[in-house]
Amino acid sequence: MKTYDNDNRKTNRLIHEKSPYLLQHAYNPVDWYPWGAEAFKKAKDENKPIFLSIGYSTCHWCHVMERESFEHQDLANIMNSNFVAIKVDREERPDIDAVYMEVCQAMNGNGGWPLTIIMTPKKVPFVAATYMPKESVLGRIGLMELLPQINEIWTKEHHKIDEQTSMIRSHFSERTTKKPMAKGTIDDNVLDLAFKHLEDTFDEDNGGFGNAPKFPSPHNLMYLLRYWNRSGDKRALEIVERTLSAMKSGGIYDQIGFGFHRYSTDSTWLVPHFEKMLYDQGMLAIAYSEAYQATGKPEFAETVREIFDYIERDMTSPEGGFYCAEDADSEGVEGKFYVWDIDEIREILEETDAKLFINHFNVEKSGNFLDESTRQRTGKNILHIKTSPDEIARKHNITIEEFESTIEKIRQKLFKIREKRVHPSKDDKILTDWNGLMIASLAIASRALGEQRYTDMAKRCADLILTSTYMRTGSLSHLCSERTETPAFLEDHAFLIWGLIELYETTFETSYLNTALKLNEYLLDNYWDDENSGFYQTANTSESLLFRKKEVYDGAIPSGNSIAFSNLIRLGRMTGNNELGKKAYEIMTAFSGTISAIPIGYTQFLSGVNFILGPSSEVVIAGDLNSEDTKLMLSQLHKEYFPNKVVMVKPSGTEGNAITRIAEYTENIVMKDGKATAYVCRDLSCKEPTTDPEKMMQLLKAKK
Repeated sequence: MKTYDNDNRKTNRLIHEKSPYLLQHAYNPVDWYPWGAEAFKKAKDENKPIFLSIGYSTCHWCHVMERESFEHQDLANIMNSNFVAIKVDREERPDIDAVYMEVCQAMNGNGGWPLTIIMTPKKVPFVAATYMPKESVLGRIGLMELLPQINEIWTKEHHKIDEQTSMIRSHFSERTTKKPMAKGTIDDNVLDLAFKHLEDTFDEDNGGFGNAPKFPSPHNLMYLLRYWNRSGDKRALEIVERTLSAMKSGGIYDQIGFGFHRYSTDSTWLVPHFEKMLYDQGMLAIAYSEAYQATGKPEFAETVREIFDYIERDMTSPEGGFYCAEDADSEGVEGKFYVWDIDEIREILEETDAKLFINHFNVEKSGNFLDESTRQRTGKNILHIKTSPDEIARKHNITIEEFESTIEKIRQKLFKIREKRVHPSKDDKILTDWNGLMIASLAIASRALGEQRYTDMAKRCADLILTSTYMRTGSLSHLCSERTETPAFLEDHAFLIWGLIELYETTFETSYLNTALKLNEYLLDNYWDDENSGFYQTANTSESLLFRKKEVYDGAIPSGNSIAFSNLIRLGRMTGNNELGKKAYEIMTAFSGTISAIPIGYTQFLSGVNFILGPSSEVVIAGDLNSEDTKLMLSQLHKEYFPNKVVMVKPSGTEGNAITRIAEYTENIVMKDGKATAYVCRDLSCKEPTTDPEKMMQLLKAKK
């Protein structure tokens, strides 16, 4: 039933939804339905196919398809008469997106968003595509031509659709029931092979991996740091440092307002796809934090601080949760918010400052940002750095301190001016999985950089998530909101557990570890594949789709199975619960054939394998968290790069008893001579306890 808003524009059913992406389409003349029983009942009762469109609010081509197609009445008339149209926000329902994206990839060999699926009322697809124009152009069929053809076949030659859906059903039935790839062995050789693949695809000139488009892929960098730490191969560390430095200097980084854009459309990190995703900020902050621990280079710590300045300023809700994303477009133009022309710079800045800024950020008269359709220079510039600050300072006859101070003052001035522009839209959903990742990222950075503010941000977010749904209902929701309670997925549990583990290792507040263990137990009870091991994306009680997805591939962000695998290893080591360790081994064995065949696609998972294969350590410190000797020991642990370790603190008194209830082996761990005392076990072999922080570090670094 149509409703009207104050300016008398017609709205469709999406006006009652909460998702920013669905609300963007609420004024389309297309009679959109949200995913749900009402839409499927209508399709069944009226014997109509379903037109399913999946996207997300910051998707550039989703906006294009809406403007070209869904805002036009003539196309809407065809869709409304012959189809039941359903809109899905892929971030709100990743389970639906994952299933139909796999269908699209199987049918076409590729996928992407917007994802266009035409299917029966029983949810079985027979057409799958990505972006489709309204009118046919350049060999790509348009919706105005395709949809009438489909309607003709649906009504007059339905047997053809039955044949297609039968094949689809058969294919995915086999996919669901077939056994995993034959089990292989994941050992040092697989870790070496993953490194070799990354080294072979490394771009020697520009950093990163492969050619255009080029993605940050921080879990590849995190794997390489672990490989360097394990093998001592300096080449792995070199690849990480060069890539992180190149990305920070490139146009993929917002040089004025901070934070990373989604990916680079070229191989040199110059021209980004301008959307900013929360998960990219979180993963990259971890990579830069770990690189800072490994190298001590202050520029890596500076990047972490800038990322979190951006997050705190622009991506944090009043309650302390973190928003999903910012759009690439403003005023309908991609990148308009972020680019500058040379005359604008000269008008804003004094001549000397303008010359310095133009030189440092490579601003050109003709611009370096090309028009998307004509590929002609627009006069607009994406700020990026090609020359070292030292060299620029020498060229302008100023000290490096003067250079840095001047550039910072200019940046702040331009930021204030840029703030007056029309901002890209913000997707203000607070997703449990992405927020779990941010909690982990903030906690890791807090330890590495010694920044209490990041701990406070992480705690505030964790407390929001746990109180908004978990403490009210006893279970998580995918969306952290009292307005809607979308059932949680594997990723929600896995990433939040990860965040809580990191938060415990930063604050040593036992409640966070307790909650992580309870959520992990729930995950094992409700998502575990009893037949083949590993975790399904959805719970045993979740809505039935074409098939039940189980993924281990580490894509834009790590897979839920990769994170759950690492969580099991760490929780098992922290609590002394061998059953958790056994589950981790089961996952490693279950996916071993797949991973050993193409290890470069599973680098987050291999970081967990690195932990299992060792060397690894467990450290328990008996001491008062408020005492200087305990703080000194923790500071020593945090400032150096030791990825394969777990750390616990056992205070005296009630809190110490709480730790013993979680980990019985800590019962006899006590302070020696009234001093903070470290109990170090390395590769399952325990050393003599020590009250000397330097001795503790020597025990961690010992080869045996």
